[in-house]
Amino acid sequence: MAKKKTQKVGIRPLDDRVVVEAKESGDKTAGGIYLPDTAREKPQEGVVVAVGPGKVLESGERAEPSVKVGDDILYGKYGGTDIEVDGKEYLVMRESDILAKVEN
Repeated sequence: MAKKKTQKVGIRPLDDRVVVEAKESGDKTAGGIYLPDTAREKPQEGVVVAVGPGKVLESGERAEPSVKVGDDILYGKYGGTDIEVDGKEYLVMRESDILAKVEN
């Protein structure tokens, strides 16, 4: 299996938050029709580029995050907060906003 290339983001998420780089949505439909930028769906798949230390539980311990840097994930259409760091766009979201990990 090929090792995924990871990158340094320049921000560190807190608690149970993760930083995600959204995958580009296609510019062509399955039927071969090209879509303009305004008609494209917001992507719902991305790659985790940074993970916080985990949620603090009532006991004071931290819960282990269920995702790690490099994981391909699916998230809700309007999940997360858009940010820009060094000219690149990312999403910061809570781990609970992640719907699933994509298995290869």
